[in-house]
Amino acid sequence: MTRDVKVLYIDLTTGKMSRKLRPDLAEYLGGAGIATKLLQEEILPQEDALDPRQPIILATGPLAMIYPSVTKTVAMFKSPLTGELGESHAGMRLAMAMRLAGVDAIVITGKSESPCYLSISDQFVGIKNAEPLWGFSVEEVGRSLRELEPGSGHRSCIRIGPAGEKQVSFACVNVDTFRHFGRLGLGAVFGSKMLKAIVITGAHDELVGDRPKYNAIYQELYEKCVRTGAMEKYHELGTPVNIKPLSAMGGLPTLNLQTGTFDQADAISGEAFAEEKLIRKIACPGCPVGCIHVALSRRFFGEGYEVESATVSYDYELIFALGSFIGISDKDAILRLIEDVELYGMDAISSGIILGWVTEAYEKGLISEEVLGTKVAFGAVEGYRTVLRNLVRQPNQFYRDLARGLAYAVKIYGGADFAAVLGGNEMPGYHTGYGSVVGFTVAARHSHLDNAGYSYDQSNVGPVDIEKLTDYLIEEEQIRCALNSLVVCLFARKVYDLETTARALDAAGIPMTVEDLEALGRRIFILKLQIRQSMGFDLRQMTIPKRFFETPTLNGKLDRATADRIMERYLEKVEQLVVNPAN
Repeated sequence: MTRDVKVLYIDLTTGKMSRKLRPDLAEYLGGAGIATKLLQEEILPQEDALDPRQPIILATGPLAMIYPSVTKTVAMFKSPLTGELGESHAGMRLAMAMRLAGVDAIVITGKSESPCYLSISDQFVGIKNAEPLWGFSVEEVGRSLRELEPGSGHRSCIRIGPAGEKQVSFACVNVDTFRHFGRLGLGAVFGSKMLKAIVITGAHDELVGDRPKYNAIYQELYEKCVRTGAMEKYHELGTPVNIKPLSAMGGLPTLNLQTGTFDQADAISGEAFAEEKLIRKIACPGCPVGCIHVALSRRFFGEGYEVESATVSYDYELIFALGSFIGISDKDAILRLIEDVELYGMDAISSGIILGWVTEAYEKGLISEEVLGTKVAFGAVEGYRTVLRNLVRQPNQFYRDLARGLAYAVKIYGGADFAAVLGGNEMPGYHTGYGSVVGFTVAARHSHLDNAGYSYDQSNVGPVDIEKLTDYLIEEEQIRCALNSLVVCLFARKVYDLETTARALDAAGIPMTVEDLEALGRRIFILKLQIRQSMGFDLRQMTIPKRFFETPTLNGKLDRATADRIMERYLEKVEQLVVNPAN
């Protein structure tokens, strides 16, 4: 490949900036591929995640905005939550804006002396004063920057809230209001660099390769997206369509994972939200599907029917984490909690899992009302709002510890047995079997989106086949590494099989075969593993909390010895792959 990869380097300490052409990165394609390679080049693996020298990598793919549903940007960093690989993906306008600015990747290092934000276009890169914005909520800083910066309609504004400024280990970065770099604490890394926001726009354009071939494959992909049913559920009810079936199967984490069934699942289902709260659907630029579901949250205050309202996006993971997991069955209460974490700039999943643990720890007497500053109980929203507020304000040592994540807090306060955390990351919304529990534990970023073990469980109900499961987890993660180098939205993974993806790349002037894509996926998978190991990751040291074996899954209760055997076999196969990647 002779394609140039355009990388923008920014050092916040010195103010030095440079644009470099990196043809050597073309073999990594884009997105997760070049982000992983750039992270390997820049990372200080043994230093703290919040060390000013640590990099933030943002990368989009060569097909972004060229084909439907190729809309994501990948962020890579060292996670302050897990101490290992930080990787997060976000949609909305960021991939579009980076292409308009003429950059494939951005590498940010150093630390500003005072709060700043970056203004980036194809003509200009500047470090600007953000002192007046420091302390602002996510919504406030977004509104201010939209007034200050040009490029409306072609602009992306990504920013942190107070949680990122206070370096909460699960602080997120908001992307254009309705999407996020959510998991693993990128917001804290922004805050550690005194970086409040990045605004990107431009007018750069590019020509695709073979225009007739491109037009034909574009139309084919568009038809698959909108007319085959492959992505239908994401537009109609969105991911909340999973609430009722997962609860019925026993796979919906509820009441701090004390059960997998929520008796009020109907009240918080995708159907219930759509019928009572949905006001519009939004699509990322370049996507014809429109999967972002936005609700109206209305609240009365004072006499005389005084009312305030807010628009809040919702999806399955938010409803699970701030609904069933903490016993909330009132849609307005869930939307209020979502709004709170949005304004503070915290990951909603981690926030909900922490609230669940706090509730049970409070019930068991591990933490007191005096320490919490409130009473908490499953289903009681106001106590939870106080805890969320205190996670940002950090009024005492307990909250300072809790703000470092659940895995850190249980080492000090106990309650590790009922902490729903795997690999240092608070669990996603699936308790389906060995595929989910082991899959989250071994995955590169301890996410359900790495290897889809939860999906394997639902398709393979019954006694576990260790060989089949471990092969699936490894192969699926490699395929997703390839797709995440484009960067395809994983909602479109059924549209972008490897054969179709190879044809799409060829039409865009990037000749690759299915075998090339498979080799790329393996290469990225191995490179991620090597980076994680350099940071100290050791699968042999991973432990799964007792709660995961106490609460039945849709495949029944899990056995620790079996889970250990699966992880041992997984490790054996991965080690063989590293030694001989061709096989």
